[in-house]
Amino acid sequence: MASRLGLSGFPVNSSTPINPSMNPMNPGHSSAMRMSAMPQNSPYRGMGIILKSYPQRPSMSPSRGMPMGGMGSMGSPLPGPSYSGAMPMRPGMPQAAMDPARKRLLQQQQQQSGGLMGPRRGVKRRKMADKVLPQRIRDLVPESQAYMDLLAFERKLDQTIARKRMEIQEAIKKPITQKRKLRIYISNTYTPGKPEGEEAEKVASWELRVEGKLLEDMKILSSFTHPLWHRMPTTQETDGFQVKRPGDVNVKCTLLLMLDHQPPQYKLDPRLARLLGVHTQTRASIMQALWLYIKSNKLQDCHEKEYIICNRYFRQIFGCPRMRFSDIPMKLAGLLQHPDPIIINHIISVDPNDQKKTACFDIDVEVDDPLKAQMTSFLSSTTSQQEITALEMKIHETIESINQLKTQRDFMLSFSNNPQDFIQDWLKSQSRDLKLMTDTVGNPEQERKTEFYHSPWVKEAVGRYIFSKVQQRRQELEQVLGIRLT
Repeated sequence: MASRLGLSGFPVNSSTPINPSMNPMNPGHSSAMRMSAMPQNSPYRGMGIILKSYPQRPSMSPSRGMPMGGMGSMGSPLPGPSYSGAMPMRPGMPQAAMDPARKRLLQQQQQQSGGLMGPRRGVKRRKMADKVLPQRIRDLVPESQAYMDLLAFERKLDQTIARKRMEIQEAIKKPITQKRKLRIYISNTYTPGKPEGEEAEKVASWELRVEGKLLEDMKILSSFTHPLWHRMPTTQETDGFQVKRPGDVNVKCTLLLMLDHQPPQYKLDPRLARLLGVHTQTRASIMQALWLYIKSNKLQDCHEKEYIICNRYFRQIFGCPRMRFSDIPMKLAGLLQHPDPIIINHIISVDPNDQKKTACFDIDVEVDDPLKAQMTSFLSSTTSQQEITALEMKIHETIESINQLKTQRDFMLSFSNNPQDFIQDWLKSQSRDLKLMTDTVGNPEQERKTEFYHSPWVKEAVGRYIFSKVQQRRQELEQVLGIRLT
């Protein structure tokens, strides 16, 4: 932090004692003192943004940072907000210092968080950054309006996607089915008995085969039925079943196909079915139809909302004049029955001359809509969201870089217009900031006079400042060469 601030790029050695009588307003070392006095986690605005190194001017001490105090050309504040990451401070307004106890507490919390919270905090800060270009940049670069148009279109697109996502979430909560045709093929074969002595079955028998599949689909019969052999959970899916029995006469058989509804459906009591207009439906749909009937006929108690006042139809069905709404599922359970099976009558013919041994039947069944799987996949997919997050982070970094470059340009432009006045105003701003951070109370009337800087403490301050710079350069040289000078 110390190497980022001030006119000089080398901080004062904090281990070197300084005379308490030294005045911090000396222009020759005010920036160096500021660097040593400013804490690492200071809440005050930093005075520099490190973008790149700039060539050293002969009349100025080396600097690694780009000063960006609140002063522009002729002492006026730079236009637009500051992007240094701290609160801006106007040159003429002092900023209240943070309480020392609170400052120590913040430092302890930051040290405890350590390096693990650093990346997360940086990512969160980038996400919270504004993607809108400031007006001062748009005025400087007219082509940036194309970016603003894209940003407006992105907001509309995000709103549309969010609305559609909510609609999909609401849609998949309800069963999404479509009706299809299940074609069932019923056929039989007859095997006559053989005389004794031949290698074949001696008893005549017939075999009944039931097959089925969806039209224009590959789903098979056992996915929709509970056949008479009581399919077990471990039974694999099959396209049909067959029954073989001994016999040599025609047999009249009745097939009862119980459709396996998912979710389960129930048949209502005839009285309740006529009242609600629902014959066979899921439990949730029946409860919804019952609530709509109660609401449309105003059967809910006006004073006790949890009670339902039964009309003459409800009294006949439920057998009570008044009941709680929470008791309806229990009372409704006795009025629900399994759906009626599909009844198919078929004659098993053993006459070899009979050609009508195969019959076809089409049954309407409900299957899951393929669109539901696509909806679920869309909601659970995170690949696109990760890509969008990465692009947004890149946009935030680009906008932050643009803002920093604009601040750098304003600084250089103000300096090139009037270097002398700009440096003077900037030094005044640095001096005021230094006083606020070091809690130093000065006398402006004395400090503006030349005699004030001819005091005995000036020589000592200059000597300590030069000594600290020599030590700094020496440490850097030892680090580069990998040796220790004695």
